[in-house]
Amino acid sequence: MFDKLFYVYIITNFRNGTLYIGQTDDLGKRMGEHIHEVFEGFSKRHKLKCLIWFETFETRAEALTRERRMKTWHRKWKLRLVEETNPHWIDINKSPVWPLPDEALFPELHAQCLACALDPNLRWGERK
Repeated sequence: MFDKLFYVYIITNFRNGTLYIGQTDDLGKRMGEHIHEVFEGFSKRHKLKCLIWFETFETRAEALTRERRMKTWHRKWKLRLVEETNPHWIDINKSPVWPLPDEALFPELHAQCLACALDPNLRWGERK
């Protein structure tokens, strides 16, 4: 039997850009909401669409505790966490290296997220 997982995640708009920490029980659906700017708020305002880090938990309480704790961290600590697990800031949502469930895949945005990850001077949606 498949147990439900809970996620804490970090998204950004470009390498070393604005960071957002969130938690959800459906990472694919939540990333779709971020990518398609479904809700007003911080992530829409800053165009945060690249998933650069996530962690799974067995209970919602564990995920909420981790999210709240991480939101109190210094930016430097958050950057270190991302750099340790994803040094090239590849958008995990699009990467074959870290596949997520099918509903989490948005191939039309792969090129933009990959470009953002590899070029620290490139902002979301810009191309050279």
